[in-house]
Amino acid sequence: MTTDNLKTPTIAMGTWAWGDNGSTGNGYFGSGLTQAGLEEVADKAHAAGFSLWDTAVVYGMGRSETVLGEVLNRFARSEYQVSTKFTPQAAGTGTDPVADMLEQSLARLGTEYVDIYWIHNPVDVARWTPRLIPLLKSGKVKHVGVSNHNLNQIELAERLLGEAGFRVEAIQNHYSLLYRSSEQAGILDYCRSRGIPFFAYMVLEQGALSGKYSPVNPLPEGSNRAKAYNAMLPRLKALTDKLAAIGQQRGAEASDVATAWAISKGTRPIVGVTKPQHVDGLVRASSIVLTTDEIAALETLADAAKVNTRGWWEQEM
Repeated sequence: MTTDNLKTPTIAMGTWAWGDNGSTGNGYFGSGLTQAGLEEVADKAHAAGFSLWDTAVVYGMGRSETVLGEVLNRFARSEYQVSTKFTPQAAGTGTDPVADMLEQSLARLGTEYVDIYWIHNPVDVARWTPRLIPLLKSGKVKHVGVSNHNLNQIELAERLLGEAGFRVEAIQNHYSLLYRSSEQAGILDYCRSRGIPFFAYMVLEQGALSGKYSPVNPLPEGSNRAKAYNAMLPRLKALTDKLAAIGQQRGAEASDVATAWAISKGTRPIVGVTKPQHVDGLVRASSIVLTTDEIAALETLADAAKVNTRGWWEQEM
């Protein structure tokens, strides 16, 4: 028994920041969001052909899923894909916590199935991965992915699913110019050799590589990302200047080039979208083809910055 082949777009729409509570400076990202504004984002993404939306239970503890579901109900279900996640640390105490969490996600999203259901992190792979098999058989989950897993954990999940005729069909890890551990650990090569799409999250490092922020214009005070990145901004200036310079040659922005770099490495970036102009940038990024010299120059500057952007929730790959 196998699922239909997973069809994925070049770039996925990220909704981590949609879990913020709508007040500037009061949330993980410090985003001030309105449903009307996000509906405009969704309309623009839909028109541009970006159809995959990525969320999770723990993005605002349900707020992201709820808002996303309300925004996407303007489209026919066949016109978009949605992925969400089972987070072991948030599991309940029932007899089947994975199925329970999925049912809650389906209710918030207003859908009868999810296109990709991820195991959000590798806490007890042997315990949780088999719980996905009945959900695949039921049709409530179309495809399974694993997030924040190292190579050994990915291979274990593959074996467990393979016993029932299924497989890991997508991998999602933190991957950016500043954090290339999945490449160094051989995970990108593993994906290429097996035809598994690799989804790269935090490609823009929560805005630090967008070109928008600098030592004189730091990330929003009071947000977690400000605490993580503002002290790094002076060391990132040479890199963000280079991103901007490459972009200027192509009528694009620094963030577009950072996203194009991730595409050039064979990954599918998941990029957070909270404003309509973010979608414009993704359209530009999709058409940028970087030269070998440009890729090498960007990676050299990234290495020279000597920063560690591994999240507190992430293991070493």
